Amino acid sequence: MKDDMYSVEQVADQLGLHVRTVRGYIRSGRLRAVRIGKQYRIAAGDLDALTGRAPAAATVVGPAEVSSIVQIDGVDRAAADRLGTLVLTSANTRHDQANPLRVQTVHDEERHRMKIIILGDPAATAELLHLLDAVLNADNGLIDREVHDV
Repeated sequence: MKDDMYSVEQVADQLGLHVRTVRGYIRSGRLRAVRIGKQYRIAAGDLDALTGRAPAAATVVGPAEVSSIVQIDGVDRAAADRLGTLVLTSANTRHDQANPLRVQTVHDEERHRMKIIILGDPAATAELLHLLDAVLNADNGLIDREVHDV
């Protein structure tokens, strides 16, 4: 809604009416106004209501975005590749192509550590994190919990 306030004279000019007609609308309750001192002020939204114009559209809030970083210790290069492929494949098969998940994976071979960075829609991010949790907590052989130094 606009925050503009109009005088009776301005409203009369906009509507092509006489000032007395606008004052009559105010007195009868047909047009809402606020009295400031000896003058009436009419809000833009109240004028729109009188004329039947649609009120100004409310500010549209864009979609929410979540950023998540998952750190997994004890991951060798082969497991990092498999896990990265799983996560990227899952992220790329999302339903909403307008707001795709963005995923980046990084593996530190010296520390046997993998980081997965996820940016995107909260629901899709949560779904990907649930998948990741299920894979990491399952005894599926994807990740060898004992890291072997070569």
